[in-house]
Amino acid sequence: MIRRFQTDDLEDVMLIWLNANIEAHHFVDPGFWRNSFDTVKAMIPQAEVYVSYEDGINGFVGIIDNYIAGIFVASPVRASGIGSQLLDCAKKTQQNLCLRVYKQNTAAVSFYLNRGFRIDTEQIDLQTSEIEYTMTWNRSKGGASDADSVHGVR
Repeated sequence: MIRRFQTDDLEDVMLIWLNANIEAHHFVDPGFWRNSFDTVKAMIPQAEVYVSYEDGINGFVGIIDNYIAGIFVASPVRASGIGSQLLDCAKKTQQNLCLRVYKQNTAAVSFYLNRGFRIDTEQIDLQTSEIEYTMTWNRSKGGASDADSVHGVR
């Protein structure tokens, strides 16, 4: 089930955020994520966040305006469709979406390309010195049916 973030979810969400970033970004020093932890924790309640919940929180998506700040899924259930459900939820709430993803995170790049996103630009992330893509999705250019499959949101 996908539902809106609740204040009591914060600790579980942050644990998933930290572990997923360290696991997915082996090319970034884990200290970067640990040092960013408190800043992100303060920002989560300010974003539009949806969590995947089944016997506890197992993933979440954070959206700021039309920017996907991230989709994070706990490793035991990664590749089980939760990321797609969370992305569909984001697509349901927005006409256009954008995000940034590291070029070396090929699984994430493929995930977004396979779900109607396109790569618009390539740049260097000044915080990590890694190459990242800016990717965008537009409902009017296809993909509306993905968003229509979401159930149980809000």
